[in-house]
Amino acid sequence: MRLLITLCLLAILGTGCQKKVQPIDENRQAIRLNIHTEPPTLDARKATDTSSIGIINMCFEGLMKRGRDRTIHPAISYHVEISDDNQFYTFHLRPAKWWDDKPVTAYDFEHTWRTILDPQFPSGFAEDLYVLKNAKAAKNGKISVNEIGVKALDAKTLRVELEYPAPYFLDLVASHSFLAVPSHITKLYPKWADNCGPNFVGNGPYKLKTWKHHNCIELVKNEYYWDLDVVTLDEIDLSIIEDPNTELNMFESGELDWAGYPLSNLPTDALQALSQTNRLKTYPLSGTYYYIFNVNQPPFDNLNIRKAFSYAIDRKAIIDNITLAHQTPATSFIPPAIWDVQSYFEDNNIEEARKFFELGLEEMGCKRKNFPKITLIYNSSEAHHKIAQAIQEQWFQAFGIRVKLANVEWKVFLNELAHKQFQVARMGGIAGYNDPMSFFDLYKYPKSPNNYSGWSNPEFTRLIETAERCVDPQEREKLLRDAESIFMSELPISPIYYYQGTFIKKEYLRGVELTEFSDADFKFAFLELQ
Repeated sequence: MRLLITLCLLAILGTGCQKKVQPIDENRQAIRLNIHTEPPTLDARKATDTSSIGIINMCFEGLMKRGRDRTIHPAISYHVEISDDNQFYTFHLRPAKWWDDKPVTAYDFEHTWRTILDPQFPSGFAEDLYVLKNAKAAKNGKISVNEIGVKALDAKTLRVELEYPAPYFLDLVASHSFLAVPSHITKLYPKWADNCGPNFVGNGPYKLKTWKHHNCIELVKNEYYWDLDVVTLDEIDLSIIEDPNTELNMFESGELDWAGYPLSNLPTDALQALSQTNRLKTYPLSGTYYYIFNVNQPPFDNLNIRKAFSYAIDRKAIIDNITLAHQTPATSFIPPAIWDVQSYFEDNNIEEARKFFELGLEEMGCKRKNFPKITLIYNSSEAHHKIAQAIQEQWFQAFGIRVKLANVEWKVFLNELAHKQFQVARMGGIAGYNDPMSFFDLYKYPKSPNNYSGWSNPEFTRLIETAERCVDPQEREKLLRDAESIFMSELPISPIYYYQGTFIKKEYLRGVELTEFSDADFKFAFLELQ
């Protein structure tokens, strides 16, 4: 599961690798982009945020890859054999190299996946790998990681055994969760991915040349990449500018070739004008913007209070007046890019919201004037701030309750979520692969690393675990829809809208492949220069 989402001032532009406006060099293929947040990590085993994953996907490549036709294609693996019972996969690796000229081997994948599943290793997406035989038991410390269903038969052959047949397994393998890191580096240098340098080694189409923290990142073509002949770009220069207005100004002044999704955001105030001039590009994302309730802390440990605050949100007003990108109000968790959505409540149902609020007060033995003080936290972003302000006012109009807003820097924000030091928080989820399980896995267990709400339900868990082992598509979908029904009846989160990607780009930039999973593949990108 990928979480959606630092501050860099113009005053530092002269001190780093960001460049003044230069004419396009017709003899060099170089593009200029922006990421709006400093990547917390470039270790593919740890990253869960879109800024980190965006850079990682340029620098690393896995066994499989989503192609231009949106289907899964071989990458580092040129061929895969699948057993008749769909539980054994044998990947055959092509000749490929890391940046330091060392071969990419099946042992790298074996070591990486086992490390992610080591009980002592901090990985926020380890549950994506629970599809592997014995993976969950190993992560829980019940058995050795050597008993996990991944085995390098030799340097070029990887044998994988699944815990149960998973129709989406190759989709999973194409996600960042199943990338490999260079074991010959990671074993010797634990902080290998903290900075640019000789120890940061990847195997993707681009390699890291410069990383000036909170300033900029430079990538250059990887001369060791196995598919080098199709890579046209010589260089990708990324600014790290948090302010979307600054990013848009840089685009308009010729300092950027792309602005907006999936690496950053456009200013919401500019979306309408950009749309009217037909410059704004939009595309559906497999994701949902939502608020998380901490169900173990008052007042959101009370179901009726969670229902009241969720029902009272006017999602359409937020879309019409703030986000302005033709999003759809979300009244379920799983987005329409994955399946036909079912609405579980009416948007902006103030009458029902007030009924639930009064029931919650009665159950809490609390009078309105003594209602617990509430703080809504969100990470730094103009859009998050405006949405929070709107919802703050909607809740005040509905209940007479004034909610405090707290804008928190990204790393601190993630830390507060992880330690459950919040009452209600903004979050967004983009699927890592094309299946509802990408969302449900977050809440399958109360101690799941990304289950920030702390919510759990034994029947929900049973349905998810049964669906994992179900091979009949119709029966499996029924199990998952029943699980969503339980989830939405207890509302550990309040969905707000389904994501739309919005961006603008220079006409001469071609070949960027976008997916509904918030990925941007620059492998085939090029500048069409006259």
